[in-house]
Formats: sequence, structure tokens, C-alpha cells
Amino acid sequence: MRARLDPSTFRLPVEKLRAGYYSDAYFSTTKALLESEGRRPDVVLQLFQKHDAVLGGIDEALAILRACAGRDGREGWQPGWAALDVRALFEGDPIAPGEPVLQVAGDYGLFCHLETVLLGPLARRTLVMRNVHEVVEAACGKPILFFPARHDHWLVQTGDGWAAHVAGAIGVSTDAQASWWGGRGIGTVPHGLIGAYGGDTVAAARAFAARFAREMNVTVLVDWENDSVGTALAVADALGDDLWGVRLDTSEALIDVALEGVEARAGERLTGVNARLVGLVREALDARGHARVSIVVSGGFDAERIRAFETAGVPVDAYGVGSSLIRGQNDFTADIVRVDGRPCAKAGRGERPAARLTRVR
Repeated sequence: MRARLDPSTFRLPVEKLRAGYYSDAYFSTTKALLESEGRRPDVVLQLFQKHDAVLGGIDEALAILRACAGRDGREGWQPGWAALDVRALFEGDPIAPGEPVLQVAGDYGLFCHLETVLLGPLARRTLVMRNVHEVVEAACGKPILFFPARHDHWLVQTGDGWAAHVAGAIGVSTDAQASWWGGRGIGTVPHGLIGAYGGDTVAAARAFAARFAREMNVTVLVDWENDSVGTALAVADALGDDLWGVRLDTSEALIDVALEGVEARAGERLTGVNARLVGLVREALDARGHARVSIVVSGGFDAERIRAFETAGVPVDAYGVGSSLIRGQNDFTADIVRVDGRPCAKAGRGERPAARLTRVR
């Protein structure tokens, strides 16, 4: 049996979830009405989405069901999990359009208030899973560094980092993103530290390596002076074996000094991090005896751009990818498809084959 994340991982606000605090109000009123009327329809609810994707968020959804299905009774909360038949796919499973990823059967009043908070994690984590999986495939096995933390609210980091990890990202940038599997965030010598050393990249890199070289692969941003070739060589000469890699992050509004006066070829752009600039940095490092120094590129990369770099054979060793990994949509829907043993679904919907689902004990 494949393992699932322990429900305690998610640190759920159980009382608020049970009370419908995070649910669309009409689900809370539905629960209240069913309970007041003593109506307990035995339903089958299926959750699905409309794309070829990679499933994320399913363990979180199951944790919510486990802890928050039930109803208030005279002696307090009466758990409902044991009365439900729950079947689900696993984190990281490839999923087809319309394929059920979660099926819940039982007294609808026990879990109707949870529909909103089941769909949300599935939508968010599957979006990240799908996007990361796409760039991982585009990179042809080269490491993908997951760098979108600054582009969204910090509260989403834990689950997003887990989704990226399962989908194949080799590293994440914050400890929160790595927390669900017990990892740590990784990073490079940032622009902020270079600024704190008066714009001296070499001085900042030396100080960083002296403190952290035993703990991590030291990678240094080399675009502070918009001279990626010159700065990469200076850093490599200064750090020697303590340097793992250099990271190119040239602004899309600038042309690196190494390319000033160079005529662009048809369809080629010389601004930002581009194939020609990466090639020049690689050639310069190799010629100076730094062939083992890796090159990381970042700044506006997505699957299409990575695919273009790989097709062209650009000498990149790893890709840092940010906001593109949390953009787009991958919405989920939930439908009642059976009531009291009989088919019952809204027009245009019906019970979908669910042979791949595994019973959740």
C-alpha cells in the first residue's frame, strides 16, 4: 500500500472547518437544514477536474474529511469518518479529464459542509503539480529549483512546496516549502547580500562561502553589475572549490555588457538571460579552468522557454523557476451522482467510472 501524509502534517483548524468558517455559506445552511429536518440522504459524491494533470492535495482533502466529517450532538461533536466509504487516488497520480480523484459515500449531512474546503486544496496543489511536472519534463532531467515564494501569500508555501517536491522539483527556497518531508530551503547569494557588501559580489560571496560552504552548494548571483561573464570569473577565481555554481538573472530590460554591440540573429533576443549569454559564461569559465562550476538560470522561465533552451543545447545545469509555477487554473468540481442507491445527478452529469480509486481505511 502506498503511503499517505499523516493528517497531523496539515495542522488543520479543525473547529473552524467543522463549523463551516471556510466553507461557502450555502453548504453550511444545507447541513443545518438536513439536520433540522432529520433528513439523511445516502449519497455518492465524486470530485474531478477537466484537464490532463498530476494530482495534488488529495492527502490534505482526506485529512479534512477524517477530522471534520460529522455533526454536533448533545455530548459535543460526533465524528462521521467511520460511517463513510471514502475512495481516492494518491498524491502525484496522473489524472485524466473528468476522472474521479475522490469519492465519498454515506450520509450527506456528515460531510456536505466540507465541499468547499475539499475542492480548494485539490485545485491549488494540482495546479502546482501540473505546472512543475511540465517544466521538469521540459528540462530533460536537469534540476528545477522552485522559486515562487515571493509571488504569493506565505500561507500557501507548505502545500505548494510539497506539491512541487512530489512533481519533481529538486529544491525549494523556503523551509516552510520543505517542511512536509523534513527538508530545508535552498538558495543562492542574493542581491540583497551583495548590496549589503556595497555592491561587491566577490566580497559577499567570500563571506557567504566562509559561513555556509559546509552546509550547502554555494551558488552566486552574478548580474549585479550587468557583467555576468566578468563577475562569474571573478567569483570562481576567488572561491575556488567552495563555489558550486553561478546564477544568471539579468533583467529582461537590459543587455549584458558582454553582448553590447552584438547584432541579434533572426528571432534572437539579447536582453535578459539568453542563450548567447549563457554560452559566453560557459566558455569563459571553461577557459579559466572552472569547468566544474555549474550555471543556473532564472528570470521569467517557464516550460516553453526551458524547452527552447534544451532544444538549442544551451549549456544550462539547472533552472530556477518562479511565478509561472503558480499561474493558471485547475479547478475541481464535486457532484452527487447517486442517492439512496439510485442514479441521481444534475443534467449533463452522471456517475463516472472510478476503478482506479483505492479505499481509504
